[in-house]
Amino acid sequence: MTDANVFPAEILARHRKARDKRAEWESIWRECYDYALPSRAGALAPVGGGAAKPERLFDGTAPDAVDQLAASLLSQLTPPWARWFGLAPGSDAAPEARAVLAPELERAAQILQSHFDRSNFAVEMHQCYLDLATAGTASLLIEEAPPGEASALRFSAVPLAQLAFEETGSGRLEAVFRRWEMPLARVRARFPHAEISAFAEARGARDPDATLAVIEAVLPEAEGFLYAAVADPEQGPADEAALLGQGRFAHSPFVSFRWLKAPGELYGRSPVMKALPDIKTANKVVELVLKNASIAVTGIWQADDDGVLNPATVRLVPGAIIPKAVGSAGLTPLEAPGRFDVSQLVLEELRARIRQALLADKLGQVSGPRMSATEVLERAAEMARVLGATYGRLQSELLTPLLLRAIAILARRGEIPPLAVDGRAVTLEYKSPLARNQARMDAQQTLLWLGAVRDLGPEALAAVDHAEAARWLGRAFGVPGELIREPSLAPGDAGTAIAALAEALNPGSVS
Repeated sequence: MTDANVFPAEILARHRKARDKRAEWESIWRECYDYALPSRAGALAPVGGGAAKPERLFDGTAPDAVDQLAASLLSQLTPPWARWFGLAPGSDAAPEARAVLAPELERAAQILQSHFDRSNFAVEMHQCYLDLATAGTASLLIEEAPPGEASALRFSAVPLAQLAFEETGSGRLEAVFRRWEMPLARVRARFPHAEISAFAEARGARDPDATLAVIEAVLPEAEGFLYAAVADPEQGPADEAALLGQGRFAHSPFVSFRWLKAPGELYGRSPVMKALPDIKTANKVVELVLKNASIAVTGIWQADDDGVLNPATVRLVPGAIIPKAVGSAGLTPLEAPGRFDVSQLVLEELRARIRQALLADKLGQVSGPRMSATEVLERAAEMARVLGATYGRLQSELLTPLLLRAIAILARRGEIPPLAVDGRAVTLEYKSPLARNQARMDAQQTLLWLGAVRDLGPEALAAVDHAEAARWLGRAFGVPGELIREPSLAPGDAGTAIAALAEALNPGSVS
C-alpha cells in the first residue's frame, strides 16, 4: 500500500466493508440511545443521512442511571485532578537501582499528570463513558496540541456514528476508520500539502461553510501504526478520492474500548443492552399510567341527544354552564371498569432491575444511614467482584494505551525523557479508587500477618524486614514516593544504578 493511486481505493474499500459489518449493530444502538441517552445529537446518525427521530420517553430511570454510571466510572477509574496512575521501576530493576529510578519516574508522572489536569481530558473522557454505558463501545482521540497551549495533549470523544472497526486478530479495536465532515478551511490547515479537487475548491468558493467528507484510517503494522486520510468521493466525482496525508505512529491516536465482549463479536455490549427489555417495559407502563391518569382527571362522559345539549360544544372547565332539556339526565360520568393500581408494583420492580443492571446502587451515592467500616469493605469487595472483568478490559484497552500515547507525545516534545514502559525497566501503576480496592485488601492481609508474627515473639519478628515491609505498605496505600526513604546506595552499586537508569530511559522506544 505505497502507490498513491492504489492506496486511497484500498482504504475506501476496507472502510465500506467495515461499515457494512457495523450496520447489524445500528438498530440496537439506536434503541439504546433513544431510551437511555435521548437527544444525543450525532450519536448514531446514518452515514450521509440525518439522525433518526427518537421515540417519546416517559420514564427517566435509565437516563438517570446512565448519568450516574458515567460519573462513577470517571471518579473510580480516571478521577479528575487526582493521581490515578504512576510510574515505577520494573521487575528487572535491581534494588540498588530503585533509589535512582524512583525520583526520575515520580517527576515524569507529575509532569504527565499536570498535562492531564490542564487539558480537556475530564470533559471528553466523561462523554466517552456515556457512550460506553449506552452502546458498549467508545473511542477517545489523543492528539498533540499546538505549541503555546496550556497542555501538550488534546482529547476528543469520537461519536460512534463516525467510527467503523476492522478485525485484526489481536482481540483489540486497533484498525480504526473514522468518516466525518471536515470544513474545507480545516482540511487545508490540517493537510497543507494535499491536493484538493477542483470540485471541492469550487464548492468552497461558493459556500464558506462547505465541508469535505474525510476518512481517517489507523491500521496496525509490524511496528507501530499507519495513518492515512482520504477524501471520500461519495459527495463528488471519483477524482476527489485523493490521499490527503499519511504518516506513522508508535502508538495509535485512537484509543477504542468496550464494556463487554462476547466471543466472535467485534463491538462491545453495554449494560443498557442487558436492561433494554425492562427499560422499554417501564417506559410503556408509565405511558399507560399517564393515560389512565388523564382519564381519571377528565373522565369519560355520556349524554342523551335531546336536541338541546350539543356534545361538540361542551367544555369541561370550572364555572361552565352546560344546558340540558327539562327532565333529561344531561351529562353523566361513565364509570371505569377497573383500576390500574397494580402498575405501581410492576413499575417499582422494573425500576429496581434497571438500576441494578446499570450499577446505580453499586457505584452511586449512599442514600441510607452512615455505613460502618465493615460495610464499606464488603461493598468494595462486591464492587470489585461485579466490575472485575470490565475493569480488566478497561485497563487493557483504555488506560494502558492512553498513558503510552500521552508519554510518547511528551517525550517527543522533550517534557519527559523517553521511557521504555515495557514492564521490565519501567512499569505502569494504577492508583484509581477502583484499583486501590485490591491493594487495600492485600495490605490488610499483610497487616494481619504482621500482627500474627508479633504475637509469636521476638524470634519470629527477626524474620521480618521492617523497613522493606514499611515501603511495601506505603506503595500499597498509595503514599507519595518522596515520603518513602529508599535504601542508600553503596559505592559499588552506583554504576549498576546508572546503567539501570540508562536502560529505562531508552530513546529508541518512542518514534
